[in-house]
Amino acid sequence: MLVLISWIALTIGFLSSFIIIVDISRHPQMMKVMNFVWPINGWFFGPIALWTYFKWGRLKAKDLSHEDHRGRPAKVFVSTSHCSAGCTFGDAVGVPIVALTGLMIAGSTLFAHYTVEFILAYIFGIIFQFYAIYPMNKDLGVRRSIWAAVKADSISLIAFEVGMFGWMAIVHFVLFQEPPKPTEPTYWFMMQIAMLLGFITSYPANWILVRKGIKEEM
Repeated sequence: MLVLISWIALTIGFLSSFIIIVDISRHPQMMKVMNFVWPINGWFFGPIALWTYFKWGRLKAKDLSHEDHRGRPAKVFVSTSHCSAGCTFGDAVGVPIVALTGLMIAGSTLFAHYTVEFILAYIFGIIFQFYAIYPMNKDLGVRRSIWAAVKADSISLIAFEVGMFGWMAIVHFVLFQEPPKPTEPTYWFMMQIAMLLGFITSYPANWILVRKGIKEEM
């Protein structure tokens, strides 16, 4: 039954991403990095990503003129989506690296996943944040834009990984006698849930960063 549920959840996620990709190809975002952010979020947020994209993401399409009446919760949601997409991409890239190399840390595959995925999530998170900052503020220069990206994304990224890694630990030590492998749909369904929880734990961090002006509303 869990395998069937996993396939259904993954199919809904990929279908949501596909619908967003089709629409973005017709209505590209003003901020180019968001052309990648929304489809990535579609994978783990499914119908919620579709709803938020068409309600809030479309407001930022180059060829569509709409007044932005979104409140702070919506803007922070989009900022969190941006952060989560970078983390998700890094985590997803890290999984096959650990699986194919058979890497273990302190005798644990889970610790290897934590280490590799955190490093990659941090790198891609900063890259995503850089491409949100630099194109709109080229007068800052590359170095200052990178530093601004580090300040804007580090805390929210750590908050994301707390939620994600916490769920991975529950999956590994509590829910299964033998944890699912990356070749199984159940593994990726568990990862979808991990990304959702990461989003939830990073939202308050993004709210504080936006309120203090460290991170811009999106």
